[in-house]
Amino acid sequence: MGKFDLYNVDLKNLSPGVHEYEYLLENKFFVDIDGDEVRKGKVNVKLTVKRTSAAFDITFQITGAVMVSCDRCLDEMEIPVETQNRLVVKFSKDYAEESDEVVVIPEEEGAINLAWFLYEFVALAVPMKHVHAPEKCNKSMSSKLKKHTARSTDDENDGFADDDVIAADDDAQDSGSTDPRWDALKGLIENDNN
Repeated sequence: MGKFDLYNVDLKNLSPGVHEYEYLLENKFFVDIDGDEVRKGKVNVKLTVKRTSAAFDITFQITGAVMVSCDRCLDEMEIPVETQNRLVVKFSKDYAEESDEVVVIPEEEGAINLAWFLYEFVALAVPMKHVHAPEKCNKSMSSKLKKHTARSTDDENDGFADDDVIAADDDAQDSGSTDPRWDALKGLIENDNN
């Protein structure tokens, strides 16, 4: 029995109508799938497969929490995930992905393994930026980060002080100097307006 056999759904032998499945994705699942984004977690999946004459409409209701590394201190942090996704599966001669939501599988196979789809849906539910709440990052790592950062770090704006940027822009305007690349772009705009 393979690592992901549990996530095989035999579509060919499903009777018309609605069929429901439930999965619990835990640490072993995330380690076995060997994805980059999520390595630990506990996620519940409610899967509904609706067979029609032309296709299989699969909906995924996913809720739980995963552990990811904080972008600042690299300590693990828990991120809640909650998402609903849809996949339409059709039969044909060859395997194909018609779109993000439509997959074609060989009719002779008749089954689809949903393990990678489950992982992708969980990973896509994780925000791109994962940072601890203010004052919750690892103190020693935060102090090292502050020591080696050119500008002071501020938890609210990721170390970029708006005042510094505004002051730099004001200085450039006051001195009358502009970046020659911007001058070239302004020339293009003026040509388009004529």
